[in-house]
Amino acid sequence: MKAGDVVLVFRKGAHGLTRRRLRVHAILLAICAWSVIGADFATSGLLDRAGNIKFQDFLQFYISAKLIRQRRLDQLFDPKIAAAELHAIVGQPTKVALPTVYGPQVGLLFLGFSRLSFLAAAVLWVAVSVSVYFSCCYLVWRMCPNLRGSRGLVWAAAVAYPAFFHFVVRGQIAILILVCFVAAFFAFRSGWNFLAGLALGALVFKPQFLVAIPLILIAAGAWRIVAGIVIAAAGQLGATWLYFGTAVMRAYAQTLLHIPNNLSLVEPPFSQAQMHSLRAFWLLLLAWPGLSFGLYVASSIAILTLAVLSWKSPGSSALRFSALVFAAVLVNPHVFVYDLLVLAPVFLLLTDWVLGNPLHPAAARISVLLYLAYLLPLFGPLALLPRLQLSVPAFVALQWTLFIILRRDGSQLTAGHGGAA
Repeated sequence: MKAGDVVLVFRKGAHGLTRRRLRVHAILLAICAWSVIGADFATSGLLDRAGNIKFQDFLQFYISAKLIRQRRLDQLFDPKIAAAELHAIVGQPTKVALPTVYGPQVGLLFLGFSRLSFLAAAVLWVAVSVSVYFSCCYLVWRMCPNLRGSRGLVWAAAVAYPAFFHFVVRGQIAILILVCFVAAFFAFRSGWNFLAGLALGALVFKPQFLVAIPLILIAAGAWRIVAGIVIAAAGQLGATWLYFGTAVMRAYAQTLLHIPNNLSLVEPPFSQAQMHSLRAFWLLLLAWPGLSFGLYVASSIAILTLAVLSWKSPGSSALRFSALVFAAVLVNPHVFVYDLLVLAPVFLLLTDWVLGNPLHPAAARISVLLYLAYLLPLFGPLALLPRLQLSVPAFVALQWTLFIILRRDGSQLTAGHGGAA
């Protein structure tokens, strides 16, 4: 297929993505997804109709908070204690294994929740998280002038977003990651680089998200942002160390080193298919771990290079921020579908850019790729059959497209989100 044919395909695809059609797609997806989970969760007690624990991932945060409240700090990362506490909550034998893989500072956030029953605490956390999610979407949407007339579409898409659906069902804490990125974007946009760094440095509780970002910003010479990252990360870890002590932090470090093994215990058949990064892509595609790791490193270097060059461009802060977020997701070795909640502001910013630049040569391409990047994570488990996670190529294509736009157009972009960070 020639380059001109590819362009034609994107233009035809984008032509079919009308606002009305997208709104209908989002509403239908939301109805299907939430009807299924509503029926599944419409049971009394802790277990859903399929026999799974409701809000299952919240167990590890709840158990950690309970152990901290009871001053059983030496047991925080003991898998046998975690299994015993889980059994006590469920009240019957279960095959679920949820070893604690988050830093002890995360458990501190849920001390108040641990005084409630597990199900009550999980429901309360989900309710708080949902309100924060929509608040973040609202704040970013307010910064998108070209989306002001698409309120219905924006909220339908926010409700139907597959990452949001999985985040709620699992009772995860990806909302905290989203808050860090949204805060960082507003700081970037306002030129408050050090504050942006502080927001990004707070991600140290989820250190996988800080694999790519510091490397990109150091290579780009964004030293104020880097300083903020270092201070926030060091401050959070230092305070955690002072509170919990060396033994607990050593146990946490050992847990981080064995995260792949812990993930295989949680979801043995599906862990790779539920992840959406370059690491998972190559592991799923190839049967040779050494080769897959080599390709992961090589492709990560390529993505980091694109992100550095994009960040150094004098173009729109919205596009540069989006390139940074996509790089953080792609290079991250462990990105589950609920972690893709961080892409919610990126979808809004890039859609706003497309609507503001309808005649740009890349507008049609971004429209189609955004549609695919939004929808493909929904079909993650199906990747086990062809051993191909299609969401990752879509993210890579968006990363490349952003690089092309920023490098070719530079400061001539008219996205309406100017202001270099």
